[in-house]
Amino acid sequence: MKKPLNPILILITAVLLPGMGQVLNRQPLRGLIFVFFIVLLGAFTLKTAAPEVSFVGKMSGGLFVWAMAIFDAYKTARIRAAVWEHGPK
Repeated sequence: MKKPLNPILILITAVLLPGMGQVLNRQPLRGLIFVFFIVLLGAFTLKTAAPEVSFVGKMSGGLFVWAMAIFDAYKTARIRAAVWEHGPK
């Protein structure tokens, strides 16, 4: 079994590039799905938000999915690191 990447590296990458945390965790399809929903929900809330809402408010759907992608990538990286650390040698 190949040693997994450091979970902190995965976390930093996931914060900077949406979906890339999943790619580094060897789950590229999952990363692509997250990116798709980030764009989809970001566009939806952009179009449906009232004109006086801030930019962050208008992009809140996409930002929420991005936050979930960050959490998912880090959690998966932590689990893989723990399994590798405590697994059979």
